[in-house]
Amino acid sequence: MTGEKKKKKRLNRSILLAKKIIIKDGGSPQGIGEPSVYHAVVVIFLEFFAWGLLTTPMLTVLHQTFPHHTFLMNGLIHGVKGLLSFLSAPLIGALSDVWGRKSFLLLTVFFTCAPIPLMKISPWWYFAVISMSGVFAVTFSVIFAYVADITQEHERSTAYGLVSATFAASLVTSPAIGAYVSQAYGDTLVVILATAIALLDICFILVAVPESLPEKMRPASWGAPISWEQADPFASLRKVGQDSTVLLICITVFLSYLPEAGQYSSFFLYLRQVIRFTSETVSAFIAVVGILSILAQTVVLGILMRSIGNKNTILLGLGFQILQLAWYGFGSQPWMMWAAGAVAAMSSITFPAISAIVSRNADPDQQGVVQGMITGIRGLCNGLGPALYGFVFYLFHVELNEMDPVDSPEKGAKPNMANPTDEVGLSKSAIIPGPPFLFGACSVLLSLLVALFIPEHNALGLRPGSYKKHTSGAQSHVHNPQGPCEGKEPLLEDSSV
Repeated sequence: MTGEKKKKKRLNRSILLAKKIIIKDGGSPQGIGEPSVYHAVVVIFLEFFAWGLLTTPMLTVLHQTFPHHTFLMNGLIHGVKGLLSFLSAPLIGALSDVWGRKSFLLLTVFFTCAPIPLMKISPWWYFAVISMSGVFAVTFSVIFAYVADITQEHERSTAYGLVSATFAASLVTSPAIGAYVSQAYGDTLVVILATAIALLDICFILVAVPESLPEKMRPASWGAPISWEQADPFASLRKVGQDSTVLLICITVFLSYLPEAGQYSSFFLYLRQVIRFTSETVSAFIAVVGILSILAQTVVLGILMRSIGNKNTILLGLGFQILQLAWYGFGSQPWMMWAAGAVAAMSSITFPAISAIVSRNADPDQQGVVQGMITGIRGLCNGLGPALYGFVFYLFHVELNEMDPVDSPEKGAKPNMANPTDEVGLSKSAIIPGPPFLFGACSVLLSLLVALFIPEHNALGLRPGSYKKHTSGAQSHVHNPQGPCEGKEPLLEDSSV
């Protein structure tokens, strides 16, 4: 096994050196300097900073556009976007192997940010385009492929961590800036500022980002065929049952990430409209929880992994998530949300710990397959979670039909039911302000029970024939970052807030 690792390191080093030689010989399109992780970091920061600025205006526009069944429509919008992203990510990744990363970075950033100016032009078109933009809202997939092209295997986890930390940092600062500009100068200026930053991101890709995959390193340039198996989003999910430990890990991820994806899509709206947080308070909440999450995933996670072990860290993270969701579900006062937010930051240690246990137990030639399964399940949850939360809010009649305007000074007002005379619905809302969060807590409790059976040390094994069949097309080209150990993506993409 040690000999295989050394051979693989030498091969990766040779490929990286060959790419650098080709780039120096003029094999890549124009850009500033050689391809680096810092190019990827700037692209990610600008894209999500632009969207973070719109946190406050988007909550306002969403309520004004869908005064009836606001939570349900919010869930459907994000659910459609998530499902489209899940379906399109493998195809875009395979096409970027043939046509290069830079062109697809440009494509994904452009279409992901295209809805921004529509917020003030036509809110209906804005939400429609957000849903459909899910087809191209896979910037992270292309970014991680870009990083895999230019780093060696032992450098990748650090590089992925830098990208994930940049994502978190952009969301820590931008909502607060957007809320301040919105209050001082109005939502229109926020939209203009976000559009300008998105255009700056596009210009940066066009002018400054060099191609990480030179044409000489591609399979057959523009004429290379794309197989259906490469573009099949369910290909990795079909391999879940081949190993009992992989199955347990994947079930744990599904049951715990499903409520997190739903919470991420609706929680800020819930804070604003049901708990009656102001725009500034929502922004401060995002910033504080984001900073605490970064600390939890760095300092606290390292201490726990060394002291109580990998599996117990996962169980502890799931326990924090259950407490956080239950507190969100029963809490009706602002201080309860702040306390639950601190617990939520601690629960963010779960997915890094799961990633670590997978990386440690999987065979070197199956890291990419196992990580691909987990990434595929998370992508599926990004579609199902928001829709599930929106439906549960609708089922329990938690609506905003007759609320005061969003910026009303009467912060003590409570949301009315879809039918104000429905006393049963009113009593249910008074006892359980956030029903979807309690459903989420039950889901994570099941996840915790499943995680108890995950062995601390066990070699993850998939049938070799199945693996080779799936990756034969990718392995035929040595540059492909989706091959063994190189298709691995971190599990921290969007769990920081």
